[in-house]
Amino acid sequence: MGDEIDPEFALPFPIEFAIHKTPRSLQSKNGRAKEDWKRLVRQAARDRIDAQRELTWLDDRPLAAKILYFAPAPMDGDVDNIVKLILDGMLGAVYRSDRVIERVIVQKIEPGIVVQFASMTGTLEEALGAEPPVVYIRVDDDLSWRTAA
Repeated sequence: MGDEIDPEFALPFPIEFAIHKTPRSLQSKNGRAKEDWKRLVRQAARDRIDAQRELTWLDDRPLAAKILYFAPAPMDGDVDNIVKLILDGMLGAVYRSDRVIERVIVQKIEPGIVVQFASMTGTLEEALGAEPPVVYIRVDDDLSWRTAA
């Protein structure tokens, strides 16, 4: 696809979804569990996209991702170890290559931690109200945080 994005077929960003399971870590030795997790992420992304638009084309727009992990207990591993499998899981569903991801914001929210959000979407509100574990994922083509050189 060239520089032009046909709005009729472009992905309807932002794409938000939540997965009500504990994310898998890149450090896990269980290869099958990691592949199952990536398939779960991919399917959740596809389900969300399909609910918004019947036919879409993937393009090379720069994107930003936000990942919030609402943990049911203090997290054993490092929060950064969940990022790669989530991004890889969205390959082929949200983007053709994860090279288009320019920014990733990831946060773990453990019991007893209160977080205030500047803006709240319905999907985020549902994730906040659900029983942990919940992984909230948002991918957006809004890169307004960039500044011109």
